[in-house]
Amino acid sequence: MENPSSRRATVLRWAIVAPLSLALGWLFTIWNVPAAWILAAIVVAGACALITSEDLPLARGMHIFGRSIIAVLAALPLVSAPARELLQYLAPGIVISFFTVAVGVAGGILLARSRKEISAETGVLSMLAGGASVMPVLARDLGADFRYVTLSQYLRLLVVSVTLPLVTHFFTPDKVTTATRAQSPVEVFGLEEFGTSTTILSLVTLAVIVLAGEPLGRLLHLPAPAVLGPLLFTVALSTVLPDDLNLDPPTLFKILAFMSIGWMCGGGLNMAALKLFSRQLPATFLFIFALLAVCAMAAGLLTFWLDISYFEAYLATSPGALETVLALSTEGEAGPVVVTIQIIRLLAILAIAGWLPAILRLILRRK
Repeated sequence: MENPSSRRATVLRWAIVAPLSLALGWLFTIWNVPAAWILAAIVVAGACALITSEDLPLARGMHIFGRSIIAVLAALPLVSAPARELLQYLAPGIVISFFTVAVGVAGGILLARSRKEISAETGVLSMLAGGASVMPVLARDLGADFRYVTLSQYLRLLVVSVTLPLVTHFFTPDKVTTATRAQSPVEVFGLEEFGTSTTILSLVTLAVIVLAGEPLGRLLHLPAPAVLGPLLFTVALSTVLPDDLNLDPPTLFKILAFMSIGWMCGGGLNMAALKLFSRQLPATFLFIFALLAVCAMAAGLLTFWLDISYFEAYLATSPGALETVLALSTEGEAGPVVVTIQIIRLLAILAIAGWLPAILRLILRRK
């Protein structure tokens, strides 16, 4: 059990880390940095852990809240997408998912074989494209090195987010840019949402999902119940709740959830983890650009298959950075194919990640 002096030291560190994370996240948001809140939390919590040479433990309640809200966010596109659209693009979505998953699994296994410090689970989860905010949670549940997975996933997210506007600019006649972010505190933290789009019933529903999602997932023996439990519970609840009930978490909840992922990663950083990650940077960058090339080729296939523009196809096959994809899709007036195929691939990624230990045993046994 933690002694009182150690507990006081932890509280003091959090009293410094939490406001600094919010301040840095605000700056990153103003500067349009991708994954602003997660990166800010990683930087601040990581600096604290490295300076004090001690892990910064994340409260269990905060961890449950964060991963449950992340699961709700992953479920929302499924709730809003018409079933007809999902079915229409099911076959091409599965093919695209196969391409990206195959590259991720192969790259992860190669990475694990090149470094004995990296397990197969860690390698594959760090290389799977899509669902970057979910992967650290899955990594922790599956016994992988969640710090390495988080750093790799957000490096990929950063590269994809930066290159997407540059690449898609050449395939659309209109100049597409990402939306300008709000800058005042009220807008950045979404405080005006309470009492308007976010009602008491919405908050109660979210509380039920946070409290009951994971236990239901364990009761149903779902893979990765901490993520799939709240995700599927959100989808199920949406079928019985009023259509006008907003299940989209308030911006403040999203910020706290994203920062909990960053705190989980940054708070566990040490020099050994950073040295391991830095040694793998060349291989990680090589994989990221190989993945981008595979997705670009898959976009060409999708263009002929569905008779859509290459702009739409490239966005549909983009390996992650969903927020940037949706912003570019909206401003470029892309069709529903973009979000639908991204949803199908996200489901495939979650399914693969949830059953990862069994899948890896099957693959490695055959080799």
